Amino acid sequence: MYYIGVDLGGTHMAVGVVDAGGTIIAKAETPTLPQRPYQELVADMVKCMYTAMEKANVKEDEIASVGIGIPGVADRNGVVVFCTNLGWHDIPLREEIQKHINKPVFIDNDANVAGWAEYAAGVSRNTDTSVFLTLGTGVGAGIIINGKLWAGRHNVAAEYGHIIINADNGEKCTCGKTGCTERYCSATAIIRMGREACEKNPDCLLMQRCGGDVNKLNAKHVIDAAKEGDAIATGVFNRYAEYLTIAVNNVISFLDPDMIVLGGGVSHAGEFLLNAVRERLPKYHMFKTLPYAELRQAKLGNDAGFIGAALLGINQ
Repeated sequence: MYYIGVDLGGTHMAVGVVDAGGTIIAKAETPTLPQRPYQELVADMVKCMYTAMEKANVKEDEIASVGIGIPGVADRNGVVVFCTNLGWHDIPLREEIQKHINKPVFIDNDANVAGWAEYAAGVSRNTDTSVFLTLGTGVGAGIIINGKLWAGRHNVAAEYGHIIINADNGEKCTCGKTGCTERYCSATAIIRMGREACEKNPDCLLMQRCGGDVNKLNAKHVIDAAKEGDAIATGVFNRYAEYLTIAVNNVISFLDPDMIVLGGGVSHAGEFLLNAVRERLPKYHMFKTLPYAELRQAKLGNDAGFIGAALLGINQ
């Protein structure tokens, strides 16, 4: 049997047909165009599913289930409670999909499904307990406990980006709180810190890299300049790494997982980032003589969304 996964993003949707081991058989994608009625987005999702099946030479009766990763929250009945990027509230997504393809449909948050993908087919395979942290525009998480994706009693667990790590004069978050983890550990956070540094040091290398326009500064500019040893960029990177280390240590202290996996755009810094966190972790670790979680970079990249979504059926 095969599984269909959908990674539904605010910009584009990607659909894949995978086998039970998470190997990609075929994939298809199309722009999301989120301003449209949700029925039109559903129709495009289904069209992509059949395109991917045709590419894979897989018939509908060979599909075991459909999984969808969304940038929001769905309840256990398959209703999308909210999905801000798409402007969705209380959308009966499972019901709508099943009007077109009569298969079990599973829906979960995009960070959860990416974490499930890394556990089922990626770097954290063969662990019992792992935590996936995605470091992108925000910070998301996926938690695997004893080989099961942990969703929580109300299906909203793992909103790690909104755990507060700076309560005193913390940065205002889009969620309405202040001092949230994603305000210090996301790509957005690196950009903000980089812009602040540019304002104080207008002749710095970062200003050169963004063509003198701080609005064009991105996280890669900062990380690449830090790799080259630039003092200003290194200062920004070190500040970011310190906050990220605190966030990683909080996971270790609370869950004691086998492995913590870093994904998302910032994780493309690879060992440069991982080593910066590894070097800082011992000073925060409570049990000094005991081992703690291995820190690794995610390996499935952009395909993790639809691979994890596809394999949601196996988690049931």
